[in-house]
Amino acid sequence: MKNLPTLRIVFVAALAFPFAAQLSAQTPPIPASPQTTQRTPRVPRPPVLNSHEVAADGTVTFRYQNAAAKTVTVGIGSFPTSFPLVNDGNGLWTFSKQLKPETYGYSFTVDGVSQLDPLNRDTVPNLESLGSMVTVPGPTPMLWEVQDVPHGEIHHIFYKTKFVIGLPGNQSDYYVYTPPGYDPRGKTRYPVLYLLHGHSDDAQAWTVVGKANIILDNLIAQGKAKPMIVVMPFGYGKIDHERHQLIGLINDPSLTVDQQPYIETVLQEIMPAVDANYRVYTDRDHRAITGLSMGGQESLTIGLTHPQIFGWIGSFSAGASNLHIPALNLEPAAKANLHLLWIACGTEDSLITPNRRVVGELKAINYPVTQIETPGIHTWIVWHDNLINFSQLIFSK
Repeated sequence: MKNLPTLRIVFVAALAFPFAAQLSAQTPPIPASPQTTQRTPRVPRPPVLNSHEVAADGTVTFRYQNAAAKTVTVGIGSFPTSFPLVNDGNGLWTFSKQLKPETYGYSFTVDGVSQLDPLNRDTVPNLESLGSMVTVPGPTPMLWEVQDVPHGEIHHIFYKTKFVIGLPGNQSDYYVYTPPGYDPRGKTRYPVLYLLHGHSDDAQAWTVVGKANIILDNLIAQGKAKPMIVVMPFGYGKIDHERHQLIGLINDPSLTVDQQPYIETVLQEIMPAVDANYRVYTDRDHRAITGLSMGGQESLTIGLTHPQIFGWIGSFSAGASNLHIPALNLEPAAKANLHLLWIACGTEDSLITPNRRVVGELKAINYPVTQIETPGIHTWIVWHDNLINFSQLIFSK
């Protein structure tokens, strides 16, 4: 009996619906007032400007809209000069250039003022000057392009440093790549590569622009590189905010107070944390270190002076102008234990001369150096190729 009122309500409602529908059908519609029939005409939206269009042949067309501008130029990657854009007479500025497959940073300069592309959300991370980013794909997928293969993971780690000078709250960071199939609870252990960035970059340079994780994904899938863990630290010993300087090992190889903190944070803070929290081998035979530009000098300095920790050492376009091997006082016996000492540089790079000098200094003390020289300037085209080749050689013994 308690459910009876509910049943009656539903029944009445069911009877009411046909009646309401019939009443609605018999009632003529109310004429719309004149105000409701008038509509404001829509103003057509201007077409969305494609500010960085990449054609199939690698030609990139840069566009910038500004009718008031008097001059607009675009700086692209490591090209030594900027390129002028041409005004079509209506304020649309354009410039086209065919580029090799690669990821490029670029920025516009409008009436002498540098700025990012306002219509491009992809940027090149940099601590001194940001740039917008455009990628020119290859005719077939390049090893730094995402392909249909198993992918690893990127971990962003923050830690409080006791050594690096000038960081707010003493907070620093590093990135860790773990290969496809990595199981933190599993029994499989992996070799580890410490991969260092260049001057003015930050810790994410090797993933955002360098595509190190994509390169390793593809090489591992092809069976050309050993599955490995890659650690990418923030690469400075001191941040001098007053002088707006980033001080790493590139300025002085003598390991003064400005550079020593970086070595200490790598060896005493980052490496122990990686050893404790990731399934890595902890012997020198399963550790490698390399880097580009400033990171290239850092990797040579740290690796050569700590042969008991690193069995594989490399550098890409090392910032070696102030690096002098005799000043490092290397142990004569250490050379026999190195599995690989690999020094690469582009032949058109301004750093080719100091890199050749460093190679000569190492050969003079009978260090077995693998010297690599390829066409190219100080750019990611060279460093992508360097990482592709170096990562296939390490941990092969």
